[in-house]
This record gives sequence, structure tokens and C-alpha cells, in this order.
Amino acid sequence: MAEVRFPAARACLFDLDGTILHTLESIARAGNLMLIDLGFSPRPVDEYRFYCGDGSDNLVRRTLGVCMGQIPESALADPCADWRALTARVRVDEELVRKGSERNRFHLKEQPLYGAYRYAGMPEALVKLKNRKIRLAVCSNKPDEAAQEAVRGAYGSIFDHVQGQTADLPIKPDPAIALSAAAALGVLPSECLYFGDTWTDMRTGKAAGMFTVGVLWGYRSREELTANGADALISSPEEIPLLAAAHM
Repeated sequence: MAEVRFPAARACLFDLDGTILHTLESIARAGNLMLIDLGFSPRPVDEYRFYCGDGSDNLVRRTLGVCMGQIPESALADPCADWRALTARVRVDEELVRKGSERNRFHLKEQPLYGAYRYAGMPEALVKLKNRKIRLAVCSNKPDEAAQEAVRGAYGSIFDHVQGQTADLPIKPDPAIALSAAAALGVLPSECLYFGDTWTDMRTGKAAGMFTVGVLWGYRSREELTANGADALISSPEEIPLLAAAHM
């Protein structure tokens, strides 16, 4: 297959959870309070690396699926488990999902930065990109209000655009969020590097026609990123400006 050629990079788009911020504790806090609200027992924090990333409704379906025995706990030990397929098998009342998603959003909004921290080297990497006139955006399946508060609270105003989940845009891996961000930045999709830590991000970036980079410090495995079309893999935020420079 012929190598895909990209023009010079003018923008870097980033996933939020597991890419620019470690937020697993805040995600687990909101998810477990939601489960308690619905009458279920909380789940271990580390499990939420598999539940998150695909929007609030899917997080609710996955946690309920595990709590109700419809998703086997063995999937939590499988780095290549297909969570999209597992989620599709969950049979749960949609009103319960709606209520659970409402409660999850409420608890996320309460403390979007609970236990969160910036990955080492990420602030410096963003400053270097900014100094090179690279435009910066966040594209997240986290509910938009929580995404806005988390990014602003952790990084101030360094990002030119932040887009979370809203009713008028389908969730990733649909490319709409990424394409909307590119339009807001005034750049072509082919001029964007897209960074993320899950299969959802890899498929989003590819579908949007962007150079797609899997980050290995996030919540999912190298195997998942490679299997879903990552154009490159990086092990630390310090590599971000170097990769951007290579595309300029």
C-alpha cells in the first residue's frame, strides 16, 4: 500500500482522559457514585480504564454489564478485549442507562479534577508547540461541561479549542468532533496530528484524515493502538514537539 503523505502540520489535537490528563480517579469516583445511586456496588478504580473513553452512556452500560454479570470479569484482564462488542451484548433497561448517565454527568461536574494530574512533560510540550505557532485543541467524549472545566483547571487557556461530548455531535470514533475542531482552528484535517490513548482515538483520527499518534502512557495497550491504525506510537510527552517538528 502506498505511503500516505501529509502536508506540514499546523495543529495538534489531543484526547483528554489518559492523554493530556490522568483522570482515572475522577472517572471512577463519578462512576461509582452513579452505581451507588442506582443500587449497585462500586467497582475498583483500575477497571475504569476499560469503561471510559466512549461517552457516558457506554460507561454506564459497561459498569452495569459487569455488575450484572453480562460482561465477564475476564475481559478486564484482556488488553485486546473488544469493548465495543462487549458493550453491544449488554441488555439493560434504557431508562436505567438514561438515569445512570444523568447521575454520572452530575458527579463528573462536581469534581472533574478529583485526583487528576498532568502527565510529566505535557505542559512543557504544549508550550513548545505553542511557541512554534502550532494550534492546539482537545477532542473528548467526556461531557462537554466537565471537559471544559477539567482542561481549563489543569491547563488554563493554552488550548485554542476544547470540544467535549454534546447533543449535536456524535461521539468518537465518529470523526465529527475532530473535524469540528479542525474547522474551529482554521486548518485542514490533513494538517493535523491527532493524539490519543485508545482504539476510539485511533479510529477517530484515521476517519478524519489526520496523522494519528498513539500515546503509550494512557489507559490502553500498545496492541490496541497498533491494531486500530496508529500511524506512530510515542512513549512520553517529550516526543510530541519532536514529532510535530518532523511534520513541519
